[in-house]
Amino acid sequence: MVNPTSLKPGGAVAAPLARADATDSAPPARVQARQQLNTSIMEASMSVAIKSGNEPLALLYKSALTGINEALAPDFGPDAIQKAAGQDNTPEGTAGRIVSLSTAFFDAFKAQNKGLDDEAVLQKFMDTIQGGVDQGFKEARGILEGLQVLQGDIAGNIDKTYELVKQGLQQFADSKRAPAPADDGANA
Repeated sequence: MVNPTSLKPGGAVAAPLARADATDSAPPARVQARQQLNTSIMEASMSVAIKSGNEPLALLYKSALTGINEALAPDFGPDAIQKAAGQDNTPEGTAGRIVSLSTAFFDAFKAQNKGLDDEAVLQKFMDTIQGGVDQGFKEARGILEGLQVLQGDIAGNIDKTYELVKQGLQQFADSKRAPAPADDGANA
């Protein structure tokens, strides 16, 4: 039975909330950062629900970079990749930024993994990046599905962006695996 003195206007019970606040400690910084991100995503989501076109790709980009940032955080600290303002949010533009910003960390990643041979470092890097990309795309899809806007051109653009990112990452990996030109004097 609810004590009438614990009711707030409108019938809400105040006492249990007050006790919960008094016993809970502040969430860790990572949780607070995630809460802030979720808030900004929800604000962007409200805009997506009102607008159409390529705005959901901006949300996709932000989610993908968040996943990549989280994957890179142990090696490079928080916010290793920052989103630039005023961007091309087409599938090609979004995929290009995701690939170029994430692969730009390869040399630093390689320097931190000197004990591994080149192929092992490349594979570890690609696994890290792909994990972040997959996480970001999954989160973005979940948000857009929740808003009931993941359909038609929006779904097609996200699928296209994901495929372009996969292709771009594969091209990057292939370029790192390409044999160096032989210097055997035959070209002299």
